Amino acid sequence: MSTSVRQVTKSSEVDERNAALVANAAAIAALASAIEGTLGPKGLDCMLVDRFGDTTVTNDGATILDRIDTNHPAARMLIKTARAQEEAVGDGTTTTTILASAMINEGASHVARGVPVVKVIEGVRLGVAKALEFIESHAERIEGVDDDILLQVASIAARGHEDIADLIVQAARLVGEDTLRDPGFSLADTVLAKEGAENEVFCGIVLDKQRLNRQMPRLVEDAKVLIVDDALEPPQIDDDALGTESGFAQHVAYQEEFRRNIEKVIEMGVTFVAAAKGIDPIAEELFTDAGVFAVRRLGSKDISRLAEVTGGRTIKRSGLSKPPEELERFLGRCERVYEDERLDHIRVIGKSDARAAAVVVGASTREVKDERERIARDAAGAVQEAVRSGIVPGGGAIEIAAARYVQDFRESVRGMAAYGVEAVVAALKRPLAQIVANAGFNPLEKVEEVMLAQAQQGKCSLGVDCDSGLVSDMLELGVVDPAGVKLYAIRAAAELAEAILRINTVIRKRDEASEQSSPRAGEGQEEVTSDKR
Repeated sequence: MSTSVRQVTKSSEVDERNAALVANAAAIAALASAIEGTLGPKGLDCMLVDRFGDTTVTNDGATILDRIDTNHPAARMLIKTARAQEEAVGDGTTTTTILASAMINEGASHVARGVPVVKVIEGVRLGVAKALEFIESHAERIEGVDDDILLQVASIAARGHEDIADLIVQAARLVGEDTLRDPGFSLADTVLAKEGAENEVFCGIVLDKQRLNRQMPRLVEDAKVLIVDDALEPPQIDDDALGTESGFAQHVAYQEEFRRNIEKVIEMGVTFVAAAKGIDPIAEELFTDAGVFAVRRLGSKDISRLAEVTGGRTIKRSGLSKPPEELERFLGRCERVYEDERLDHIRVIGKSDARAAAVVVGASTREVKDERERIARDAAGAVQEAVRSGIVPGGGAIEIAAARYVQDFRESVRGMAAYGVEAVVAALKRPLAQIVANAGFNPLEKVEEVMLAQAQQGKCSLGVDCDSGLVSDMLELGVVDPAGVKLYAIRAAAELAEAILRINTVIRKRDEASEQSSPRAGEGQEEVTSDKR
C-alpha cells in the first residue's frame, strides 16, 4: 500500500471515530448562534414562531432555548443545562451557552488534530478550576440591600428598563437581606405582570385567583387567616359503603363533625380562609353567611408564601378538630385581603413587619406582558444572587481577566493537557468578543485591546464601552454582574463541554415501551423467519 493511500485511510478512520463529536459540536454551535446576537446592551431580539403562527419576541436566552424546536440529543443537553441555571441563579444562560459552545468547538478542533480526548478534558478541568479561583478572589461583597450598586445590577439584568429595575430593588429591600439569602426563597417568584396594571410594589402577595363566590365580601380588613394545605371537606365514604346502613350513618357523622369544625373556625373570628384544594358546599355556605373571604385551589408556592406573609401555619383538614386554644396557634394575621376585580386577582397585604413583597409589572398587551415579566424575573434573580455572592465587573471584563490568568497558568502545564487549558482561555474571551460584535465593533481588535490594557494597568475591570468603543473601567460605568451567575455559568459550561467531549458513539435505543406492549415471538403470534439459500 502506498504512503498516500495509507494516509487517506488513516484520515478517514479518524474522521469516522470523531463523527459523533463533530456532529454534537455542530449542534451546540447552532444553538449558540441562535442566541449569541442577544448578548450585551446592543443585543437584538429573537422572534419565535409556533406552528399556529403565534409569535414571541424576546432577547432572553433562557426563553429562546426553552422554546426552540430541536430533537438533537446534544442540543437538548444544552437546553437542560440552561434550564437548570435559570432555576438556580435566574440569569446567565446566554453566557453559559456561548462558553460551552466555545469550549466544545476548541476541544473538538484539538481532538481532530490528534490530541486525546482525555487530555483535552484534563486540561479543561485545570483551566476551569483556575478561572473559578480567580473570579471568586475578585468578587466584592455588597453592603446589604441598601447598597446603591443593587440598582445597577438590576438595571443591567433588566436590559435597561429602569422602571423594572427600581421595582425589583424596592422588593429586595422589603423582604430584607436574611430572606434573600434563604436558599428556599426566590425573589423572582414575587413577580407578576398584568395587562392594564400600574407598576407597583407592596408588602404582601398576589394570588392569581378569585374569591369562592360573589356573595362573599370583596374586602376584609385586619384579617384572621386560616391556611388549609388540604381539601376543606369532610372524609369521603365510597359508594358501596354508602349503600349500607352503617356506611350512611358514618357519612352523616362525618358531615356533622365537619359542620361543627367550620362553625368553630367562624366563632374563633377567622375572616380569611385559603385552601390548597376544593372547599365543600357546606363550608362555602357557612363562610358566605358569616362574611368570610375564602379562596381555593392554591398552588404549593402560594400556600407557602401566604404562610410567610401572614405568620400562619398550614394545617390539614383533620387538624380542624383540635380544640380552639390549639387551633389558635395555627392562625395568621394580615392587614387586609381584597379582590381586584379589574385585574382579576386577590391581594393579601401583610402587616408592616412582614418580610414579604409582591411586584406587579404593568403592560399594555399580552406579548409585552410576557416579555416584561421575563425581564423582571431576570432582574430579581440577578439582585438576589448579587446579595448572596457579591459582584464582579461586567461586560465580559472579568472573563478576559480570568482568561489572562489561565493563560499564564498554561505555561506551567506540561503535556497535551495544555490544549484543554487553551480551550478554556478561548472560551473566556468569547463573551466580550460577542458583546462588542453585537455593538458593531471588531471583536478581535477589541479583545486584544482590553487584554493589553488590563495587563498594562493591572485592572481586571477594564472592558469596552459599547457606545464609544473605547476601553473603559466597567466599575466606574456601573456595569457589574453577580459573581454567582458568572461562577455558575463557567461550571455549567465546563460540565456540558466535558459531557459532550466524552461521547464517542451515538446509538439509537430500541423503543422499550412498544416492545413491552407487543407480544413476544411465540406468544400469540407466529415467529417469522427468513431462509436465504
